[in-house]
Amino acid sequence: MKNIQLNIIKTLLLVFSLALTSCIKDLDQSDPDSESLLSAEETFKNPESYTNFLAKLYAGLATTGQQGPAGNPDISGIDEGESQYIRGYWVMQELTTDEAVIAWNDKTIKDFHYHTWTSGDAFINATFSRLDFQVKNCNEFLRQTTDEKLDSRNVDTNLRDEINGFRAEARFLRALSYWHFLDLFGSVGLVTEESPTDFFLPEQATKQQLFDFVEAELLAVAEDLPSPGTNAYPRADRGAAWMLLSKLYLNAETYTGTGRYEDAFTYVNNLVTANYSLGADYEQLFFADNNTNGAQNEFIFAVAFDGIRTKTFGGTTFLTHAPVGGSMNPENFGINGGWAGIRTTSALVNKFQMGADSREQFYTDGQSLEINTISSFTDGYAISKWKNIDINGNPGSDPNGDFADIDFPMFRLADAYLMYAEIFLRGGGGSQSDALSYVNQVRTRAFGSTANNITGSELNLDFILDERARELHWEGHRRTDLIRFGKFTGSAYIWPWKGNVQNGAPTASYRNLFPIPANAIAGNPNLTQNPGY
Repeated sequence: MKNIQLNIIKTLLLVFSLALTSCIKDLDQSDPDSESLLSAEETFKNPESYTNFLAKLYAGLATTGQQGPAGNPDISGIDEGESQYIRGYWVMQELTTDEAVIAWNDKTIKDFHYHTWTSGDAFINATFSRLDFQVKNCNEFLRQTTDEKLDSRNVDTNLRDEINGFRAEARFLRALSYWHFLDLFGSVGLVTEESPTDFFLPEQATKQQLFDFVEAELLAVAEDLPSPGTNAYPRADRGAAWMLLSKLYLNAETYTGTGRYEDAFTYVNNLVTANYSLGADYEQLFFADNNTNGAQNEFIFAVAFDGIRTKTFGGTTFLTHAPVGGSMNPENFGINGGWAGIRTTSALVNKFQMGADSREQFYTDGQSLEINTISSFTDGYAISKWKNIDINGNPGSDPNGDFADIDFPMFRLADAYLMYAEIFLRGGGGSQSDALSYVNQVRTRAFGSTANNITGSELNLDFILDERARELHWEGHRRTDLIRFGKFTGSAYIWPWKGNVQNGAPTASYRNLFPIPANAIAGNPNLTQNPGY
């Protein structure tokens, strides 16, 4: 059903001795020792091991340990579901913005919306550790698939060609995680397959060095990846590399102080003219069968989830269960019960024309628009965006309704369309007519007709920021967008409970980056804390 991740995702390779350690804390962990590498040599005598290892790399974006949904975690010291890649990234990208608040009192979870997090935050440490863990697995795959290694194993030409393609995918996945490091933390240790395999303390790379590394990796592998839409879903293809390059360049001024909008235009223009198409129905993009119902034609890169084979309390299981509470009927979402946690603020609600836009999936029965008490789930409109049902209303594959089948669209075409318009407005290239066309294609789907299409006089950066919220809310983009537009911290944009004040308050600009976790700095004296923490 879900291709590479599902049938072989549970394969346990001996090469992952590092993965089986009880805790991954920081970027100075040692890599597999010589005894582990001997085990790897035995493992890779089986040609299928290369495919299995690649599956593990994709699985790293979905699963949390060696058994699902919990019990043998990759990362200890936190609830296993909270350590899941997409869940951790979503918390940092969405709970810190106008798009989401959470009712729970789990540890320091509310600090994200209040902008009061610290370097000792367990959730920040878990996400940092998850990114680190993913990078290390990618590095080990690249170490085990060099020409020298393949020669020593007498790998035949046909398999070698396939493995070279796998290497390009592994480098893309590593670049994705380093982009997340750059976007969230700014400056971290840079470890590659060329780094020592004995215990060592990496030097801290600057933001510019991380930017340059991600850029170089993506440029190097883009042509080695399959053409857009031709790789087995949901594996990365050339379009995924183009999209990540576009996002890297679009945010370059934030990351390095130097705009790269013309470069952003080059790659986003490749995407909007490539083999992708908007899904016919916005709501179905977030259904359990979004890998087969036509939505997948819009997905440039997605993380696959399956209610039986990738059980986790993170990912889209979290995004389906956590927003359901109050008077909401869990059966309508294909689940056995809601977790009564996340909902949104009036700042997002007020960006919509109530009742006209199909993207306006607010649940209001018994919910108040204004949030008097964040801990009360019924304060704030709920969002019914993620549904573990198919287009016929049938629930997902898990007969108990615990775990979701919904794939997570990390990159999709509608995002690229809106990026094109923004890049045009920032002087990167393109034409107003094309920018309007792409924006209005997104709006035509949203409203079901051209009646709400915009004109050239209405196309400006403020409109684009609001349209991105309407189209992409709860998909992990909002924090990055607000920072790029200068509205995440400070007083330029205030939303309810920002700064731990009911009507909102300015927050310090240093919070545009998260702190390097205290655990990481304690383990590696080469790391320097981000200013302000």
